[in-house]
Amino acid sequence: MKFGITANPHIASAMAAAKQVAARLAPAHEVLLESDLARGLDRKGMPLAHMKADVVLAIGGDGTILRALQLCDSKVLGINSGSLGFLAEVDAQEADGYLDRVARGDYRVEERMRLKVTVDGERMFDCTNEAVVHTAQVAKIRHFETRLGAELVERVRADGIIIATPTGSTSYSMSAGGPIVDPHVEAIIATAIAPFKPASRPHVFPATGQVHVQLVKPKECVLVMDGQHESTLKGTEDVVLTASERRAKLIRFRDDFYRRIEDKLSRQ
Repeated sequence: MKFGITANPHIASAMAAAKQVAARLAPAHEVLLESDLARGLDRKGMPLAHMKADVVLAIGGDGTILRALQLCDSKVLGINSGSLGFLAEVDAQEADGYLDRVARGDYRVEERMRLKVTVDGERMFDCTNEAVVHTAQVAKIRHFETRLGAELVERVRADGIIIATPTGSTSYSMSAGGPIVDPHVEAIIATAIAPFKPASRPHVFPATGQVHVQLVKPKECVLVMDGQHESTLKGTEDVVLTASERRAKLIRFRDDFYRRIEDKLSRQ
């Protein structure tokens, strides 16, 4: 079996876990290391986007897992090596037994919707969690307009607009007051960040919809995709979000979405 491994080389716990996992797999399987990780281990590596692995092991936190899902189309197993990783399926300390199960094919693949993001027709990075359009300056608000297709949904002055998937509903969107949406539901969630209008509420749209985010008056903003990539906007652009044809593929051994929520919230 061909395994790919990615981890943040600047986090000691992730590096240690990656080294252990690579050594555990190497005798029986082909192991591909992402370039930065490989340099830290004094091994040969390759860019994550070029890996053609059966399974990619994303070792670290949710950011590492989101990056793996964003850059490759392989099945991804999230291995948590530090604080609570909501997307991670196993902890680094228990990884050995689960790696054996992966090698035997004893797992299920949970496919989740991603957002296709375009700016004036140019395709950007797909998002498993969310795309955020927010102000480019601290303590400045912007006047945003959200549409579903051609229909105006809301004009609101706010720090930004979060457009999230059900997977992302438990992340930034939730912290801004958005609803928790079961990942089996196909939907697009729009939540304003610190809206000036108290009556502003999050909206949940069908995944078949086309959500547009624009500024009423052009001013510089920033588009952030899954917390991984940023793009500066002049403020005249039409940011369009739809369900992507590319699905996020997460390796799962259990069905415990609501237990994870309870566990995550109880640690706050």
